[in-house]
Parts: sequence; structure tokens; C-alpha cells
Amino acid sequence: MVSENLYIGKQQYFTALFYLFFTVFLANMLGMLPFSFTITSSFVVTFFLALTYFLGLNLIAIIRYGWEVLNLFLPAGAPLVIAPFLIFIEAVSYVARVLSLSIRLFANMLSGHALLKILIGFSIALIAAYPVMPILAALP
Repeated sequence: MVSENLYIGKQQYFTALFYLFFTVFLANMLGMLPFSFTITSSFVVTFFLALTYFLGLNLIAIIRYGWEVLNLFLPAGAPLVIAPFLIFIEAVSYVARVLSLSIRLFANMLSGHALLKILIGFSIALIAAYPVMPILAALP
């Protein structure tokens, strides 16, 4: 399936994407162990992963295609009158992807931990308040 969707020249980057995927996957799975810490629930780690891949991909693009990469920031057929505004907006949205991806992963991991702590606290409070309800307290 991967070889059908990737062109021959782009398959050389598959190992880097595979490594990133399994780094995040294993970090999140380790967080499922009791009394362990998920490193992706730290904003610094997720920002570092996103920034290094962003810089690496842009460096590879500049080396491979030269300064033609800057054509990303001006859509084809755009009027020249609004070109400076379009370039600025496209550049900001392109750089904002780094923050967006890192904040999304960080927030998802942190909210999952917060939800588990709330549910466990609710279960303990339910058992303490009504000693006849340990079965109901086990549901959350």
C-alpha cells in the first residue's frame, strides 16, 4: 500500500516518517503503563519533534529544488496587487503548522491524562460516599 502511494523518488523519506510515527506511537503506549509518564504530554518534546521535521523538510526542499520552493507562498493566478498580502498570509500559515501540530499532540495527551485522573477521583469518591457501590464505581 505504501509503495503504491509513494513515488519512487519519495520513498527514500519513508524511514524518517516511519521513525517519527513509531517514536510517537511507542511514547504514547508507554504512557499507558501505570505510574509512567508520557513524554508527548510535554509541549517541549512535541514542539521539538515538529520543529526538527519542519526544518529538515524545508532544508531538503531548498537543496533539491532551490529557491523555487518560495513559489508555495504565491498561488498561481493571483493578482499582483494582493501578492504581498498573500505571501505574508501563506508564510504565517506555513510556519504556524509547527505550532499547530505540536499543540494538538500535547493537548490530546494532556487531556487524556486529565480525564483519567478525573474518572479515578470520581470512582474513589463514589466508593467513599456509598460503600455498597463498588461495582458502579468500577465502571468509569
